[in-house]
Amino acid sequence: MIAPNELRRLVLWDIDHTLLQSRGMGREMYERAIPRAFGQPFQQLADVSGRTELDIIAETLKLHGIEPTDAAVGKLVNALIDSYEAGRDEFASRARALPGAREALVALESEPTVHQGVLTGNLRAVARIKLVALGLEQFLDLETSSYGDDHADRAELVAMARERATQQLDTQFGPDDTVLIGDTPRDVTAALTAGVQVIAVASGKSTVEELQAAGARKVLADLTNTAHLMQLIKA
Repeated sequence: MIAPNELRRLVLWDIDHTLLQSRGMGREMYERAIPRAFGQPFQQLADVSGRTELDIIAETLKLHGIEPTDAAVGKLVNALIDSYEAGRDEFASRARALPGAREALVALESEPTVHQGVLTGNLRAVARIKLVALGLEQFLDLETSSYGDDHADRAELVAMARERATQQLDTQFGPDDTVLIGDTPRDVTAALTAGVQVIAVASGKSTVEELQAAGARKVLADLTNTAHLMQLIKA
């Protein structure tokens, strides 16, 4: 039981390149989904780094000469989910949890003042498939989380996750009580725009210097130092 005056933290994890690597399967799923949805060959994928799936889908459709109407977006969303469903076993064999990610999740789960969810650009169904495939979902509350099909703007996802956590846990998580952990400048920008805390991890394509330039004051090279990560979250 947590005392009412005890410090609480809502920790929101990005998924791709923060907790895990898909090792090329993200692009391959689009290569499979475009023909499935529209009967035409895959041509090009929009830049995906730090973006929500709704944002990526809209630009990818335009790159294929398809107007991103609600109907067209919905078709590609469904085709992507079907592709991931069909590729569950393949994803489990090819993807990997990043160094220190599982240990960090385990350590935070044992900390009674911390509640863990995700804030990801992935579609809700895809996020679950990825996390379940690597056995990481058990440490995360996927209901008090937000996803790339909730809103196209990543900063809006922060408010959504906080609201869901507040409603389900009957606990107010203020900006100083909310920590977003991600690997891209867009993660940093989303946190700063939403006014919450951010810990940037240079485990993706962005360097420590690039994440600092985006405005992150707390930057880690990776997640292997669990004790240091815990200190940053509680600071």
